[in-house]
Amino acid sequence: MSIKAEEISSHIKQQLAKYEESLTVDEVGTVSYVGDGIARAYGLENAMSGELLEFDNGVFGMAQNLESDSVGIIILGRYQEIREGDKVKRTGRIMEVPVGEALIGRVVNSLGQPIDGMGEIKTKKFRPIESQAPGVMARKSVDEPLQTGIKAIDALVPIGRGQRELVIGDRKTGKTSVAIDTIINQKNEDMICIYVAIGQKESTVRNQVETLKKYGAMDYTIVVSASASQPAPLLYLAPYAGATMGEEFMYNGKHVLVVYDDLSKQAAAYRELSLLLRRPPGREAFPGDVFYLHSRLLERAAKLNDSLGGGSMTALPFVETQAGDISAYIPTNVISITDGQIFLEDDLFNSGVRPAINPGLSVSRVGGSAQIKAMKKVAGTLRTDLASFRELEAFTQFGSDLDAATQAKLNRGKRTVELLKQNVHEPIGVEKQVLIIYALTKGLLDTIPVNDLLRFEKELFEYVGNNYPAIFDTIKTTKNLPNEEDIKKAIEEFKGIFSSSSFSVADELTQS
Repeated sequence: MSIKAEEISSHIKQQLAKYEESLTVDEVGTVSYVGDGIARAYGLENAMSGELLEFDNGVFGMAQNLESDSVGIIILGRYQEIREGDKVKRTGRIMEVPVGEALIGRVVNSLGQPIDGMGEIKTKKFRPIESQAPGVMARKSVDEPLQTGIKAIDALVPIGRGQRELVIGDRKTGKTSVAIDTIINQKNEDMICIYVAIGQKESTVRNQVETLKKYGAMDYTIVVSASASQPAPLLYLAPYAGATMGEEFMYNGKHVLVVYDDLSKQAAAYRELSLLLRRPPGREAFPGDVFYLHSRLLERAAKLNDSLGGGSMTALPFVETQAGDISAYIPTNVISITDGQIFLEDDLFNSGVRPAINPGLSVSRVGGSAQIKAMKKVAGTLRTDLASFRELEAFTQFGSDLDAATQAKLNRGKRTVELLKQNVHEPIGVEKQVLIIYALTKGLLDTIPVNDLLRFEKELFEYVGNNYPAIFDTIKTTKNLPNEEDIKKAIEEFKGIFSSSSFSVADELTQS
């Protein structure tokens, strides 16, 4: 076999023509300490706060402490395989998560990676998890209601689109049920919901997802789960990931509801990270910037002005109290950031008043702006009626004789408490709420025994829907109260055919 010099020469020329000199420079550091989800590395002089860093084993970390001789890194994954002396390199990217329509209906972790076994999420859009909240001039006043479907909330502590309403109470008082019912009620309301589960059991999150699927709510919901078994950094990042996913829709003119369940666990995870990073502890061992932790998250909820598309992001943060103590550190912090709070009381829950909302301690600082005109008109006196009932109820424990006016107030109060009860996963449309609250405040239910009220309510909705559909249609379309004579006529007609139980109002009066 003969080798021709010309062929070799031409082949070398071809290879040289294709040759490109590409030089990549990576800034690489060395791990000097690792343990409990934290690493320290030296040699990363130009690292940025919040920058993604990649370890030898492919696990990512996030730069937190930028010190003169080292960088404190929180590890976003399995830290057990990382050893002292391992290399860690800069990526030049700030921590970001995937966003967009492809995430709807999926369950993801704090990094936006799918954990529902339904394959990869096909989206090319990413947003950094930390972003500037909309400024004062970019916002407009909250003027559009977000209907939760829960009578006690929509009538007493209304929530508007773009508001931040805190849900606060002890464990096992029905906080998560309030969130799930609110999400279920957003069906056909042109609202995208994001449920962020922080530090919950994986079985609990699975149950919530199954409930949302059962009621068709996963069609417009994203679930972000950072379960109790995951490292503290993922619990800390989960709410920011949820807010980032919501912002993508808000800035595109859509309406979003984000539920943070719950921020107490995020604060505890952040405290753990801060202590491991040797940051100085303050009150209750929380770091000094724990207020900023929540304020920079919740300030991202807003109602944007029309020039920016008029989108909104409503935040429902949850905070768990210990023995009803709302004056503890984290609860007072979050109360001061939000536009009101819904306080769920242990005693009310145990006595069968569910949802266990305490109307005395619950408040919405947006108020009537977040209610339709019809609801504002019928529910105006409800809060004062309840407050005076609670006062009288305490007074009557002394067993003194009551005059007719006091007795009437007590009977109305009992009916109000009974009527505000509601089963879980049974949200009620605003038009139906207006009807039953109208009947209550106008005294049309004073002759109905308390035990029969919830059955009366259910059958009344059915009767009016079948025989007087115009009443519901008018409230839905005009947001105003229809002709009051028509409402009274419909209710009185139904009272005539309603069969009360054997326990009458006279028996109630004798008992009380």
